[in-house]
Amino acid sequence: MQGGQRLQILVGSEGDRLPLVEMGTCKLEDSDQWDCILVADIKTQKNQKQYQRQQRFLEKLRSKGFHFKMIKDQKKVFFGIRADSRIIDLYWTLMKSEDPGPRVKLNQMNSDLATTRIRIVSFVVNSKMKPGDTFEDLVKDGVFETMFPLHKRENNLKGNWAQWRNIFRPQPIDDIRNYFGEKVALYFAWLGWYTYMLTPAAVVGLIIFLSGFALFNSSQISKEICKANDTFLCPLGDHNRRYQRLSEMCAFSKLTHLFDNDGTVVFAIFMALWATVFLEIWKRKRARVVLHWALYGWDEEEEEMALELINCPDYKLKKHHHSYLGSTIILILSLFMICFMIGMAHVLVVYRVMAAALFSSFLEQQVTTVVVVTGAVVHYVIIVIMTKVNKYVALKLCNFEDLRTFSDRERKFTVKFFTLQFFAHFSSLIYIAFILGRINGHPGKSTRLAGLWKLEECHLSGCMMDLFIQMAIIMGLKQTLSNCMEYLCPLLAHKCRLMCAKVHDQEFRDPELEEWRRNYHMNPVNTFSLFDEFMEMMIQYGFTTIFVAAFPLAPLLALISNAVEIRLDAIKMVRLQRRLVPRKAKDIGTWLQILETIGVLAVITNGMVIAFTSEFIPRIVYKYYYSPCRKYQNFTDDCLQGYVNHSLSVFYTKNFKDHGRMEGQENVTECRYRAYRDENDYSFTKAFWFILAIRLAFVIIFEHFALCIKLIAAWFVPDVPQSVKNNVLEEKYQALREKLCFNSRSTDV
Repeated sequence: MQGGQRLQILVGSEGDRLPLVEMGTCKLEDSDQWDCILVADIKTQKNQKQYQRQQRFLEKLRSKGFHFKMIKDQKKVFFGIRADSRIIDLYWTLMKSEDPGPRVKLNQMNSDLATTRIRIVSFVVNSKMKPGDTFEDLVKDGVFETMFPLHKRENNLKGNWAQWRNIFRPQPIDDIRNYFGEKVALYFAWLGWYTYMLTPAAVVGLIIFLSGFALFNSSQISKEICKANDTFLCPLGDHNRRYQRLSEMCAFSKLTHLFDNDGTVVFAIFMALWATVFLEIWKRKRARVVLHWALYGWDEEEEEMALELINCPDYKLKKHHHSYLGSTIILILSLFMICFMIGMAHVLVVYRVMAAALFSSFLEQQVTTVVVVTGAVVHYVIIVIMTKVNKYVALKLCNFEDLRTFSDRERKFTVKFFTLQFFAHFSSLIYIAFILGRINGHPGKSTRLAGLWKLEECHLSGCMMDLFIQMAIIMGLKQTLSNCMEYLCPLLAHKCRLMCAKVHDQEFRDPELEEWRRNYHMNPVNTFSLFDEFMEMMIQYGFTTIFVAAFPLAPLLALISNAVEIRLDAIKMVRLQRRLVPRKAKDIGTWLQILETIGVLAVITNGMVIAFTSEFIPRIVYKYYYSPCRKYQNFTDDCLQGYVNHSLSVFYTKNFKDHGRMEGQENVTECRYRAYRDENDYSFTKAFWFILAIRLAFVIIFEHFALCIKLIAAWFVPDVPQSVKNNVLEEKYQALREKLCFNSRSTDV
């Protein structure tokens, strides 16, 4: 330490400096010298038991080499904490295996010093002192209220990053790293790269969507539907007892063609390739960044052990362990929760069936659309509720496992929480894409819920319309409403905290106390603050890739949302929230494996959507097997001529049990419905089984083709640039040369 000046506890409602107790030595210049601030209620000073526990905790920290400064105001007691320089020297000594060499060592230590000090103080304060006296226990018992690192008074990030006017400017990743640590910096580096790579995906998706307008009025299928005034459709459900003319579906058939056309297959393959290229180039970008930060050989477990030894020199290594019984229990509980998530999708099914019956009393033709829209909104509400439940369950499962380190706990929690969130977000989409309308039976013999309500059908224009609407509403709500709440809630909470502070508190002449109070009145953060941002992006990435065949505008929505999300997160972290405890990292961890898993799921799901949900396969089969082009060599018209009649089965209305109550029944002897069934016994026709075989073959071919493209792209683009490998190789070579020279000199002596 410098100067040998006494550090005093400062007490006084007006900031008067009263020397009371000497607790260490350090040179005081400004509040930036304090690594972290502990806060306690003033009442703890009057409660003898709490005061003694507080002093024991502080004394224990002092014995570990920390210095303190205490300032009181009318309601709170603030403790400034700073690590002795000997602790920092010990940290660098223990971490010498990550020594980057003289070329970058000085720059690294200068940029790492502030974040390293905060990380050490936070680790020691939150570590277990003795049974019942962890900082978490003391907070629960009211001995302390909270702990947080201070935001710097002079912070360049406020001007060149955390401003809405900087929305199109590159991010200062190095400055973010020097202030918030590598983990936060890598999050923003990944988010920036993801946003940048969304640009080509958004452009291609928009082109595919707009290309449907070129066939808006020229599609042979739409033409036939619009002219089918003499063809009647069978009522879809109990709520609709009217025979609708097929021509009434004219507008919907044209709209469906915007996202259910031949370009959908091309776009799905493109997105499979895009996801692979995005991840492979990100790996290269990450390698360059961590080499620049001299963290290429850094080991997370090694640092955690170093921090444990700094906290307690007698620390005994906690080894890895595995329990088959515990793993079995975790697996069973996880499967139970997954089944519960699937059950929530069935709740949505029940809602849609009952809502259809309810809305039919005052709506007629719009019932199906209203049910789909309100069902999507209900699903969004369920997602918001289940997110809190899933987080609680994932935490309990991690506590049950008794994991070795915080890093292990974080990885396990990430996998469990994402799995539960995946089923919460996508279970209803899976139902609509692959189950809706496929277990309903046929007119005259419908499958009913509890024997009362008829199961809902897909929209008359096809299930792709339902899937498109569901995707658009859920993703639209998440990207707009969630972002608004994510910004407005912290902003309003911060304003309220400041207003309450001004009403109840008076002005203090001590500028250091004012700085501590300003940080205290910011919104609190926790270990999930950055985790929640990552999770939000993973779910968005899932929406952008997994069902993109049904919603080609998803990359465009994600691009617009992310451009706002980057500045929104920056403003929250710099201006509205307390400073996050900086953490080191050399990659985004388990999130990378989750991204790769999503990429594989996207290939499988999009192949199945094209095969089973869209009309792509039936159109192709008709065109090359049943169409006039196949039968007549000199046929010059559109080969899809007659497809609508071919894809609709016939049902004789006399077989309806309540045919007499059907509207317009006296003039209708037969109605049509979407299926391949025989008109006599309503069994599946040969065309159904043939098309089903083609669907299955397409899924296999599509998935293998797309996965092969992914593998070739992954092989073609190396994870680590050759320049990075050569730099690491050069540093190892130079280190060995220096050791050889040193050994030669020692031998000569």
